[in-house]
Amino acid sequence: MKKYRPNVAAVILSPKYPEKVEVLVAKRNDIDAWQFPQGGIDKGESPKEALFRELKEEIGTDKIEIIAQMPEWLSYDFPKIIAQKMYPYDGQKQKYFLVRLKKDAKINLKTEIPEFDDYKFVSLGSVFKYVKSFKRPVYKKVIEYFKRNGYL
Repeated sequence: MKKYRPNVAAVILSPKYPEKVEVLVAKRNDIDAWQFPQGGIDKGESPKEALFRELKEEIGTDKIEIIAQMPEWLSYDFPKIIAQKMYPYDGQKQKYFLVRLKKDAKINLKTEIPEFDDYKFVSLGSVFKYVKSFKRPVYKKVIEYFKRNGYL
């Protein structure tokens, strides 16, 4: 049976939302891949607590407003090369949050253990020009859910 690592992920809207819909994608510093910020949930931690901690660790700020979250968990399998690094996990099961950066939030990728070396805000339509193929099905479900429910 496959083993999935509990994880949170954030679709981060710029402070210009709802007038302008643009989301943050960040470029990993270890492989050539762009993604939404995400991270593991520690033992005893709620998904919401993990979200705030992970954003602080990955983009240097937790100054966000939660707009919505997906009710169900989504999972994906790691490609072989990543699965070796993430052993004993075969993939991740994720709780997705839609959040907006507060106007005074300052993104700082030079965190204690940097994971990203670049970021940009892109339109929803161009998200898939950046993200790796193994994450596309999950990202598509997430964006469709938030669109269908009137958030995007």
